[in-house]
Amino acid sequence: MKISEVKKNYPWVFERGKNCILSPDSDGLLCGLLMSHYLGWKIKGFYDGKLLILEKGLSAKDCVFLDIDIFRKDIKSIGHHMVLLNKAKTPSNWSNYDQCIQPNIMRNYDMKTNFKLKYPLGTIHLLLSIIGSDLKISIPDKAVPTLLYTDGTFKNLFNYPENCLDWFQYLGISDKDNVLNKMFYIDKHALRILMLNLKKVFTDIGLIGKGKRGGDKLYISDTSGIPKNLDKTKDLYNIKQAEKEKVKKFINLLSASTDWEYKDEDWTWENFSLYKFTKGGDSPTQSNYDIVLAQNPLSFVIRSATASGFEYALESPDKLP
Repeated sequence: MKISEVKKNYPWVFERGKNCILSPDSDGLLCGLLMSHYLGWKIKGFYDGKLLILEKGLSAKDCVFLDIDIFRKDIKSIGHHMVLLNKAKTPSNWSNYDQCIQPNIMRNYDMKTNFKLKYPLGTIHLLLSIIGSDLKISIPDKAVPTLLYTDGTFKNLFNYPENCLDWFQYLGISDKDNVLNKMFYIDKHALRILMLNLKKVFTDIGLIGKGKRGGDKLYISDTSGIPKNLDKTKDLYNIKQAEKEKVKKFINLLSASTDWEYKDEDWTWENFSLYKFTKGGDSPTQSNYDIVLAQNPLSFVIRSATASGFEYALESPDKLP
């Protein structure tokens, strides 16, 4: 990945004070924490693939989606999922991704021929490799387990070592000047020590979730897309106090491990407008893929070759603001 090309094609990722919308999981929250700390970005909403909550009066065009691949030419986003089915049959509206920083698209990887080579890390690692070229970012030793935990990165390192090493080369992590070099290329993070530190991460998250999984996420809808953990006052929504406190505990846990300051004034927790979308799932066949892409989906991802491995969101009943 040539940072000079990223700067040329996506100069906005280096700009200060931008508004952003996060995926509500550990990767998205880490990205928000990073960009708030170093570039003063403001977190204005959350999108989970079924619904979007966005600060009243804002347009999606005013924001950057972090840890989400948005299929809109006029929307800026950063994601890392597999989205192309067959590079020999690239959809006619593929230019919708022109403002999406996406490693699989950068390498022209598709499911048909490159699925085993897809990007194996989190959006936070991609983002660190990009903005770390300009900013003096340091990763303390205590942050390593957290950055290995997010998006199941630690599992991919051991399950797909050849692929991970290839991506290390592509992202420039093998370069000693890369902010992630310290994390992946030094000897002091012995396997047993990493296991113990990862155990602590899981324990801490379990305590936040009161013994249940989910302490590392903000839940704004259930599996059917029905709003969850939101209070409505007239036409506006606020994140419920208990859920907000839980998520803030997790963000502060991330902050303590990375030394990226949580600035409460940069994070929006109330006065949201809510937008519902139709989430679908199907097997990733060429015919299914063509039908969905012809409907101009807001976002989509190919997770596997299974019956519901192709997930997507359509702008219905609401439109993106």
